[in-house]
Amino acid sequence: MATERELSKRIKSIKNISQVTSALAAVSASKANKAQRQVEATRDYAGKAFEILNNLASQPGVSENGHPLLTARPKINKIALILMTGNRGLAGAFNSNMVSYAERFLSAWDVPVEIISVGRKGRDLMIRRGYNVVASFDNIPDSPSILEVTPISQLVTDDFLSGKVDQVFVGYTDFINLIARRPSIKQLLPLKPTDFSDMAVSEYVSDVDLTGVSDRIYGYEPGPEALLNTVVPRFTDLQVYQSVLESQASEHSARYVAMNNATDNAAELVEILTLERNKARQSSITSEILDIVGGAEALAQG
Repeated sequence: MATERELSKRIKSIKNISQVTSALAAVSASKANKAQRQVEATRDYAGKAFEILNNLASQPGVSENGHPLLTARPKINKIALILMTGNRGLAGAFNSNMVSYAERFLSAWDVPVEIISVGRKGRDLMIRRGYNVVASFDNIPDSPSILEVTPISQLVTDDFLSGKVDQVFVGYTDFINLIARRPSIKQLLPLKPTDFSDMAVSEYVSDVDLTGVSDRIYGYEPGPEALLNTVVPRFTDLQVYQSVLESQASEHSARYVAMNNATDNAAELVEILTLERNKARQSSITSEILDIVGGAEALAQG
């Protein structure tokens, strides 16, 4: 049984750790809310861009094949997956859940796959498990601007346009609320303006009314096809940006839950150790009393 001094040291150490985990939980909750506010701030822009994209794609000035990023390939020879995880741990099963979900998704394909990782944890796990990681972005800051995320979408867009890959997916953890989140993999390219249900962050354009949108008359300058060449890549950038913010909000919420649980467990452990320390102190006092009584008895008998 540990001594009273050893138990006191352990209690002090656990209390110090609980102060750290409590602070991390508070910071993570604040960051998760901020990231979610950022992604919701782009909802109106995404909805209007989606509406214009549908209208542009149906204009007579647009070629029959449409924009290359809207054109599905007849045969899929290679796919790419943008995998979004965190750079740090202390977030429970956040990173491992996303990687496991991605592995289950990729196992259904019998074509070569290239991975573009966003976050060190996902990159390290996928390399360790033998996947072809062709690029890694591990310097995305908290609350990034869309310009800081554009290189990710630019890379996969170039690969798709060059024919290096025939389909692009994005894997991110969908933020539901501060407690709940779920891994999700959605198609990024080619874009499908008429059916966006399985596209990346589709919930942000789910309430857009497309009834008669192809019949609406807009005046476009310089022209529908030229404008489509600008809108489609920007809409792709927006999807990747929203996915990054969703992933960051989910990571912060997962860290909040993990640190909050750690704080609660520390308090419970302190209570248990305090009880053990009290028992050790009582045992020590009882032993000292018995020694005094024994010594007094020996003196009396002498």
